[in-house]
Amino acid sequence: MPRFLISAILAIASILFAGTALSQSESGAEQLRQFVRNSKTAEGDFVQQQLRAPKANEPQDKGLKVLRQTQGHFVFQRPGRFIWETQKPYEQKLIADGKQLILWDKDLNQATFRPAGQALASTPAAILFGETSLDQHFDLVEGEERLGMKWVSLTPKKDPNAKSKNDLPYTKISIGMANGLPKALELTDGLGSVVLVTLDKIQLNVNLPANRFTFTPPAGAEVLRLN
Repeated sequence: MPRFLISAILAIASILFAGTALSQSESGAEQLRQFVRNSKTAEGDFVQQQLRAPKANEPQDKGLKVLRQTQGHFVFQRPGRFIWETQKPYEQKLIADGKQLILWDKDLNQATFRPAGQALASTPAAILFGETSLDQHFDLVEGEERLGMKWVSLTPKKDPNAKSKNDLPYTKISIGMANGLPKALELTDGLGSVVLVTLDKIQLNVNLPANRFTFTPPAGAEVLRLN
């Protein structure tokens, strides 16, 4: 799985936790704040598309071109646990169990383990894993209303004590809110590529078994452990 797509999934992990749905009269930013503040668990379905702008020799009137599309199911639990399971066109799982991040590729019969904190620290997953308020990590800017959603742009705040610059692989993060729920996420990188994720059938604050995020590689699988 390309690093950009993994980062996109981690970004999605930052917002998929729900509380009570709000009135659509609330601003998108306030809906997002309430959603993050009150969230416990959530699960649902997703469609993820990687898009790019047309090249100079391609028609310019057809909008962004779909390069890749996947779909599947997600499960999240605060704090620090999620499963992002791609079901079509291939089977893959990205699992965070609170301590490590695991990528399972069924076709390759391969499981890759890496420390969760190290893998997640530089992504918008800080919205989920941080104990403080959303506004301490991001500036929220109210955007336009389109496709029945109120869009909010998130800009990571600069840490004056940080030794290095922010290394997020995208330059723009936008979340589409409707009735207190995130319905879409747009991530744009510096080259103009866009990851668009639409969410459906979201169930809020569901009861999850204690072992829901436990993963054991099948017998015979290749196991890689990265530091």
